[in-house]
Amino acid sequence: MVFTSDQTKPRLAVIDTATNKVKAWVPLPGTGYGTASTQDGRWLLVAVPHENKVAVVDLEALKVVRTVDVPSAPQEILVRPDNQVAYVSCNVSHKVAAIDLAGWKVQKLIDAGKGADGLAWAAQ
Repeated sequence: MVFTSDQTKPRLAVIDTATNKVKAWVPLPGTGYGTASTQDGRWLLVAVPHENKVAVVDLEALKVVRTVDVPSAPQEILVRPDNQVAYVSCNVSHKVAAIDLAGWKVQKLIDAGKGADGLAWAAQ
């Protein structure tokens, strides 16, 4: 499966890669943007910029099961390889929110400066 936010409506497309067709639509609390799945494939996190939230989609049930409040204009999401923290770039607030995936709460905010948008891991 492939997932993509519909940036014109508050929903997420679930695309079946065998047929290349939309299999389902998942309603979101607002128009979505960036997405990232947890390493175990259980959850999909969706940035919802106009609501200042991250929606958490249960990938078995294909529905939003919770939201996490984050600073203004969340854009992109990156899940740490140990599956314990998700980082969310928040463009307008110039922050990156670190979400504890065990408790689904923002554990800290990291100053990122203007234009905090994309995220990537660097190999060490």
